[in-house]
Amino acid sequence: MNFDIIKAQIWTLATLYGGKILLALLAFIIGRFIVGKISSMLTNVMEKRKVDRDVQPFLSSLIVVLLNVMLLLSIAGIVGIETSSFVAVLGAAGLAVGLALQGSLANFAGGVLILIFKPYRVGDLINAQGFTGTVEGVQIFNTILVTPDNKTIILPNGALSTSPITNISGKGKIRVDMIFAAGSQNGVDKIRASVQKVVDACPTALKDVQHDILVTKLTENAIFFDVRVWTPSATYWETYYDVHEGISRQFAIDGIQAPKPAELSIAMKQ
Repeated sequence: MNFDIIKAQIWTLATLYGGKILLALLAFIIGRFIVGKISSMLTNVMEKRKVDRDVQPFLSSLIVVLLNVMLLLSIAGIVGIETSSFVAVLGAAGLAVGLALQGSLANFAGGVLILIFKPYRVGDLINAQGFTGTVEGVQIFNTILVTPDNKTIILPNGALSTSPITNISGKGKIRVDMIFAAGSQNGVDKIRASVQKVVDACPTALKDVQHDILVTKLTENAIFFDVRVWTPSATYWETYYDVHEGISRQFAIDGIQAPKPAELSIAMKQ
């Protein structure tokens, strides 16, 4: 093996490409620094302009990816690689990856649609895909829900963007619907007055709206009431449990008797 020939070839390659490689390394270091600065500036600008917090991480990550692709193409040009060929290779690779990840791309597209049209936001209580929970985060591919019993549900955005969604708390206030029964011997007016005391005393019930206390069923043994109380969306469960406990206490204070279990079972079947 002729080492002189090898050294000559190495020297020739170093002469031809050494400067380009060093320049490409320098461009990469400076480019990465600039991309980091732009990312930080973009985050600060979005926070100052109060851009929706759901959109901020999505936009920031998308722009950083685009800037890194541009940096990669620039470095390829510095080294001497034909950019058009490089783009063609990237396009072919992207097509192959896209075909392999059709589901993920559908979820990505669904996430974009959700961020644009905002059928729900972080903090909203929604029902979707058979699950009910509070939206904890809208990510690029998934939406994170937390159920009332503190379970985490991860739902793909693709399915969410093409299926019905019930935004329970989107309007800021919500109606808590409850059903109560009392023995028919107590009388409608006495029962309604007792329930009204509880609703008026409920700390989470809205004071500027009309709450409903409606008789929905009369039987020989029981009187059934629909009690509909309006409350801020965030205090749904507090209102639900407070009214139930309050009615139990108030019925005892006012001497309102409940139907006997056997009578109540027969009445509910009627």
